[in-house]
Amino acid sequence: MKKFIRPPQIIILVFLAVLTITAIYLHIPLNAMFGDSLVRLVMNGVLVLSLLPMLNAGIGLNFGLPVGVVAGLLGMCLAVNYHQTGWFGLAAAMLFSAMIAVVFGYLYALLLNKVKGREEIAATFVGFSFVSLMCLFWSVAPFNNPAMLWPIGGKGMRLTVGLKDYFGKVLNNTWQFNILGIKISLGLLLFFFLLCFLVYLIYKTKIGRAMIAVGENEDFARLSGINVNRVRTLSVIFSTVLGALGICVYAQSYGFLELYTAPLMMAFPAASAILIGGSTGGKTTIGQVVLGGYLYQAIYVISGPVANQLLMPEFAEIIRMLATNLIILYALLYGEGLRKNA
Repeated sequence: MKKFIRPPQIIILVFLAVLTITAIYLHIPLNAMFGDSLVRLVMNGVLVLSLLPMLNAGIGLNFGLPVGVVAGLLGMCLAVNYHQTGWFGLAAAMLFSAMIAVVFGYLYALLLNKVKGREEIAATFVGFSFVSLMCLFWSVAPFNNPAMLWPIGGKGMRLTVGLKDYFGKVLNNTWQFNILGIKISLGLLLFFFLLCFLVYLIYKTKIGRAMIAVGENEDFARLSGINVNRVRTLSVIFSTVLGALGICVYAQSYGFLELYTAPLMMAFPAASAILIGGSTGGKTTIGQVVLGGYLYQAIYVISGPVANQLLMPEFAEIIRMLATNLIILYALLYGEGLRKNA
């Protein structure tokens, strides 16, 4: 247990405990917030899960997550453009997203294999640059569904595209029920844990074990006959596909998708969440993904109402931004310390 109890986890747990006690004192209903935190866990959890393959392959935190997010947005736009609705619409969006993510992930992996040792900084600028490049694409995208285009001129994608008439909240509304005032979206939770289980099974396969071997010791893996670059490429593609599926879950939960610069900073909350769960930028488990994702979202949900009553709404966002960036900084420093000691 000691390896999981580090300053980030202690700070977050203490902060969450203080927020919970304060919420009880202010008579803020915790059952509604608990239900919201479960929904937000899955909304963001797949994006957090998408960081796992690259971490376990020794590539580091995937700050280029916007590459996968953009692939998911493009896949959903294709599904909306062809008027796909309900469960079939969501499945079509995920299928389109996954196929596009394989292509984007392969190109992304080729670049990262050229900058070994500097993947995280390179990935950050790849993500930023790719989002800017796609802004040009969204403005001239050849879609023809009027619901997606600017009403004046009929050209260029809108900043937001509503999913209510297509596949918005399909997962959220599946097998939804209340327990003691807590709203449980069973379909949403089952989808997330099924995806976690599939990732777990992949790591039990030969290629999954090869990913972990490359992450633990690249030289030893190479001497064992493993094609390191091929395994790294598969890890990046795997991460990009999960990122694309993650934004599909995220967008359908909100009921709309956001284009242009919206994906720009999405990697940072996901990275902070997985670090809160106990990862230090190296080998990471699915349990750490779930724990970190829930702690991060619980703070997000509880801090808002508490700040509204005690201080000002902006204060909660300031605290979240501080926690997000400081935890990432700590993990990078801690990981560098471990490498020097090794």
